[in-house]
Amino acid sequence: MNLPLVLDFLRELAANNNKVWMDAHRADYHRARAEYTTFVASLLRTAADELEPALRGLTPQDVMFRINKNDRFQQSDEPYKRHMGAGLKPGGRHSAWAGYFVAVEPGGETYVGAGRWMPEPAQLARIRQEIHYNAPAFHALRQDAKLLGQFPAGLDMSQALKTAPKGYDRTDPDIEWLRLKSFFVWRAFPDAEVCRPDFPARVLAAWQAARPFVRFLNEAMQEQG
Repeated sequence: MNLPLVLDFLRELAANNNKVWMDAHRADYHRARAEYTTFVASLLRTAADELEPALRGLTPQDVMFRINKNDRFQQSDEPYKRHMGAGLKPGGRHSAWAGYFVAVEPGGETYVGAGRWMPEPAQLARIRQEIHYNAPAFHALRQDAKLLGQFPAGLDMSQALKTAPKGYDRTDPDIEWLRLKSFFVWRAFPDAEVCRPDFPARVLAAWQAARPFVRFLNEAMQEQG
């Protein structure tokens, strides 16, 4: 796999983010996409064996996101994303389960993550209920030394309600966590580290550390579904 080639292409795309340029460099895009696909295929094979058996049978195409933007609420009018990304989740990238993520983007914007970003209301209610019923287990997971060793910032706190969710008291000792709208950990990598031969192993090590957290989320959503 040649992630430096992927970064180089994405740098050019960021400077020329328009359809005319992309059409003229379609062959370059396909070369970069092929390298990213090889990278994801390798991660997927190992993740299916070591992290989540339900990933078995999925292909890179099942977990890779399109580079075309399809969000009409995007603030930018650029037609293409500035990264190549994948979400390794049972059922594929768009499934409702928690899972594992990697996105390659130049400028130190490459990130590795795990969990469930902005779950649907019913899922969110189940996760909150599990935290409320089983707070010690949740806190042990989010404070786990291996998790924090890979994701020093801990849970992303950027998406949260300003008040208590319906059905919970704002004086609840766990209200800070019950207010969250996402349950996700992530970390960024500089370009130099993405280009290192051991980068795939580092991605997998981060995911491995997050495995108990991901399992907690999926069990919460499943048991009360």
